[in-house]
Amino acid sequence: MEFRFAEPNDLKALAAIRGTDDNSESYWFNRISGYYHGTHSPQLALTPRVIIIATDDFRVIGFVAGHLTRRYDFDGELQWIDTIPDYRGRGIATSLFQLLKNWFIEQGTKRICVNCASDNLVALNFYKKNGAVPLNEYWLAWEDIGQGL
Repeated sequence: MEFRFAEPNDLKALAAIRGTDDNSESYWFNRISGYYHGTHSPQLALTPRVIIIATDDFRVIGFVAGHLTRRYDFDGELQWIDTIPDYRGRGIATSLFQLLKNWFIEQGTKRICVNCASDNLVALNFYKKNGAVPLNEYWLAWEDIGQGL
């Protein structure tokens, strides 16, 4: 397994990973491409952003994305984290999250937020297991993303 920064030719694979939910791959390709190229920005997002991917034999199997922000007066936001179903439960999301945490720390950020649907128990448990606390009904946060490193 290898981890690296995403490149433009990876975006289709990222859309395929996200395209397994209620939205189509074309929806996700447009959204992820816009995020990557800076033409689509979440509310109060700042320019510095990153997408880190996990590969297995050159196949993209997961990714994490984050950016600096001013949302809720935080420093950074975890935008997406996902792995393909066949690779879940192997610690890939945890490794990706650790790499994103390192990126945030390199950017000088400390306070990070993430949006999560209240019925997405897998994501909620993952974030809480990794130190996030509820901010409000739809958001969780880390007051110090570097805590516990």
